[in-house]
Amino acid sequence: MTLRALVLATACLVVALPAVAQVASPAAKSSAWTAPRNVWGQPDLSGVWTNATITRLERDPRFGERLVLSEDEARRIEGVTAKAMDVAGRPTDQKTGVDDLPTCGDGVSGPACGYNAFWVAPGTKVIRIGGEARSSILVAPKNGRLPLNEAAVARQRAAFGNARLGNFDGPERRPLGERCLVGFGSTSGPPMLPVLYNNHYQIAQTGTEVMIQVEMVHDTRIVRLGGQHPPANVRLWMGDSIGHWDGDTLVVETTNFRRDQTFRGATENMKVIEYFTRISPQQIKYAFEVIDPATFTEPVKGEQALNVSDESVYEYACHEGNYALHGILAGAREEERQGREMEGNRGAVKEEGGE
Repeated sequence: MTLRALVLATACLVVALPAVAQVASPAAKSSAWTAPRNVWGQPDLSGVWTNATITRLERDPRFGERLVLSEDEARRIEGVTAKAMDVAGRPTDQKTGVDDLPTCGDGVSGPACGYNAFWVAPGTKVIRIGGEARSSILVAPKNGRLPLNEAAVARQRAAFGNARLGNFDGPERRPLGERCLVGFGSTSGPPMLPVLYNNHYQIAQTGTEVMIQVEMVHDTRIVRLGGQHPPANVRLWMGDSIGHWDGDTLVVETTNFRRDQTFRGATENMKVIEYFTRISPQQIKYAFEVIDPATFTEPVKGEQALNVSDESVYEYACHEGNYALHGILAGAREEERQGREMEGNRGAVKEEGGE
């Protein structure tokens, strides 16, 4: 059983799933604390950071417009997660056949289960920024939910249809993460969101650029300090990012997205503005805003913690040659030969890890 499924089955919380230990929650920013400067006089954001958390993008409706959790609520949520992880981490009975494995969520069981607890590492704690425990990543709208307009809902229904798993006609129809092009679930960003595992980012700075290396699928974003975006017909993986310093905050504006790599159903004409502020030796406050009137009835805003990590960013091999993609497509072809076409063979793509 996957850890994600077990956590969600254990309690309907604001959390996603847990795994490896992460740094202790940083204290609120001291009024006397100032971010260190690098050789260019910029606030130093360099290092390895993690946004691993069990706090979800959208808020559980039971919390309403309440963004901040009490410490007791946060500890209860983390306690449920810890218990779920303990159960998920126990050895599997070796007499159990693969077809007899328990459900791993959404009605999926047996060999269709993708991961168990060994392979995932999404964190163990809720987000804490300045000492406040958060009920969701989204801070606006006030209810912490994505404000999709009717046109966006219609687009998504037309795209997904009745397919649960996506289109198997060819590799071009499979999700980008499955094809090892970019990380799933917007982990590559922008905005950069936590997912099942590989939630580390390494930041390096020069006087003219900021590099953000994403552990998932080893994506690398280059933020140019100053300059202009290219013409609208130039579309780039992870968009085109231009940054500037506003006091101690790095402000990054990204446009020129590809149609197949956007945020939660937004159009390729969306604009994402990110804010990186070093608020303590252990934490960068990462805030973002997604602007796309064709999709959202109002701007979408979120806040996360990038916590310092003493771990390294490792290579993400992703299928180690992507041989698994052949098996994915071959399975659908065999079903067709037997006259048992899989439901969703000619549907649309659903990204793994989407909210």
